[in-house]
Amino acid sequence: MQATLFALACCLSLPALAAPESALIADYAEQARQENPAFNGFSAERGKALYFAEQQRNGKAISCTTCHTADPRQAGKTLAYRKVEALAPAANPERFSNPQKVEKWFRRNCDDVFTRACSAQEKGDFITWINSLK
Repeated sequence: MQATLFALACCLSLPALAAPESALIADYAEQARQENPAFNGFSAERGKALYFAEQQRNGKAISCTTCHTADPRQAGKTLAYRKVEALAPAANPERFSNPQKVEKWFRRNCDDVFTRACSAQEKGDFITWINSLK
């Protein structure tokens, strides 16, 4: 009986865990349509390319992997050697569950790496890719 209740509770909680990410994707899709009327969906391939895209900063290459590692399912560290929890929701289910935090970190990290704000399309592409990692 307890095993059945546990399994039921786990299954019922899965949609609740997925809802914030789905809402984020829907919000970014709406914003992307406003930014570009030709928007036709997000791409995991573009999201992956964004994650690995390198920029030159003070003669050194920098990318998302600089702090988050080449495998976002692993913990990383900042340039100041502070620990960064795994970025991928597969390894850290709390990632992308709070829209305010997601926006805060996109704002900071896009500025740090790309010296600009990321577009809604880039954010949606990235989330699409990071959610595909298992």
